[in-house]
Amino acid sequence: MNAHTRIDGSTPSDLTITPRDRRFGRDEQTPRWWHGGNPYASALYNALSATFPLGEAFFVESVRKFRNDAPEPLASEIRAFTTQEVIHSREHLAFNRRAADAGYDLKPLETRVADRLALTRDRPDIVSLAATMALEHFTAILAHELLADPRHLAGADAATADLWRWHATEEIEHKGVAYDTWLHATKAWPKRKRWEVKAKVMLLVTRNFIVDRTAGALELLRQDGITGFEAWSNLIWYMWIRPGMMRKIFSAWASFFRPGFHPWNEDDRDLIARYEADAPLAR
Repeated sequence: MNAHTRIDGSTPSDLTITPRDRRFGRDEQTPRWWHGGNPYASALYNALSATFPLGEAFFVESVRKFRNDAPEPLASEIRAFTTQEVIHSREHLAFNRRAADAGYDLKPLETRVADRLALTRDRPDIVSLAATMALEHFTAILAHELLADPRHLAGADAATADLWRWHATEEIEHKGVAYDTWLHATKAWPKRKRWEVKAKVMLLVTRNFIVDRTAGALELLRQDGITGFEAWSNLIWYMWIRPGMMRKIFSAWASFFRPGFHPWNEDDRDLIARYEADAPLAR
């Protein structure tokens, strides 16, 4: 195989993964309900942010273990992916500190993430890579929906909305890296085995993602004094009905199970271009 030939040719040959070293909200006090005064929206995004420092460190470690024998351009893309994810972790650590300053205790959510990740600690490296590959697809389709529909961040604190748009842009940009690494690492596997493993992992990842993010948001709402039916009904409405991000990503999520799937089957670089045209200067 030529050193510049991919296992799967679906990643655009002219793709450039560009780490954007930007800082957000450093000199600001983020409101407790920063998302337009909506406690349910704020809780969901805060619950997501609580996962990123540990989660993205896990992604980096999982992918980098397969970098040494990766062909170009994949090896270079892994390096750029690593840089992007490290900066994402830094910015979400800063955001999480502002959430703590606003009165939230994120430790229960962070402990849950650590417990989930610990399940792969004594497993073969390919297990962590498979989990990363599935989670990266999940984050990429969430990122697509976030950028495609401005209503998701309508009314949000400006610096915090900038953070989420920036993060979403880079998640789209590097959405094929973990998947291409998986294809390379499993190139000797029969197609049926490869599909069965990735399908099982995605189903498990999806269950854990939905259960844990819902539980995390409910915990933050509990800290706001919002509990019981009021918390459940309004959070579920926000997640699944209006604006209903979880409902809106279903078809993109289901595409993962199609034979021949690749994250770049949908070339959504127009969303990256739109962000670059509209992005404010680093804060």
